[in-house]
Formats: sequence, C-alpha cells, structure tokens
Amino acid sequence: MSETATAPLTGKTLLAKVKELSNLPRRERAKQCGYYTTTKNGQVRVNLTDFYDALLSARGIPLSPETPKDGRGREPTYRVSVHQNGQIVIGATYTKAMGLKSGDEFEIKLGYKHIHLIQVDGASQTDEDSDEDLEEEE
Repeated sequence: MSETATAPLTGKTLLAKVKELSNLPRRERAKQCGYYTTTKNGQVRVNLTDFYDALLSARGIPLSPETPKDGRGREPTYRVSVHQNGQIVIGATYTKAMGLKSGDEFEIKLGYKHIHLIQVDGASQTDEDSDEDLEEEE
C-alpha cells in the first residue's frame, strides 16, 4: 500500500531539526523530519498526526496515560467520594503503594475541610508535629 521513505526523527534530534526548519510550513517540516509515506503511485502523504505526537513526546508530554502493569483494574486517581453508607474507601492500590499491611492502625484528626490519617506505630510525625500542621492549614 504505502511505505515510509526514511526513519522519522525522534527526541532531541527532532526538536533540533524542527527549530532549524522553523521558517518552513508545518507540512514541509514534518516531511523533512521523516513523517511521510509514499504510495505506489509515487504520491507523498505527510503524517502530521504522527509528527505532532512525536513532538509532544520529545517535549515530555505523554498523550495517553500509562496502563496498569497487569492490564487489569482501574488506575489510581487520588480522588475518592463518600459512599451512601457514609464510608470513604481508600483502596488497595494506595495501601500497596504506601506499603501498608492488614492491621496497621491510624489516628484520625479532623481539620477544616480535610482529614489527617496518622499511622499509630512507626509514624514519621509526632503528635506535636501533626497539631502544628493542622494549625497551619486552618
């Protein structure tokens, strides 16, 4: 059907070439950076979408979120909502990320529009530090 004429540039090489060709139209820049295909009839088709995707990637802007390692489940969003029964569930993804185990205990301190969970044994903060944090945030 169609084949790519050259290997497209990526990363820092792509960014440098785009800067060098800043005076050219965008389609010509994409073509010069290797983002085009040639059909059987010799027609050149510029792949602007791939070009822009590569530019964003080279600048460190991911287009699609990373998928879970095992391909199952939901991604952590760092947001929760109160269930109908009044409970807030943190979820296994977060407890695993924090290295928590079944039976770990926490002290709950209520602040103005926030909640502090302070691990009872092995906590990094003392009660005095926690009280200071609450006062600063209120």
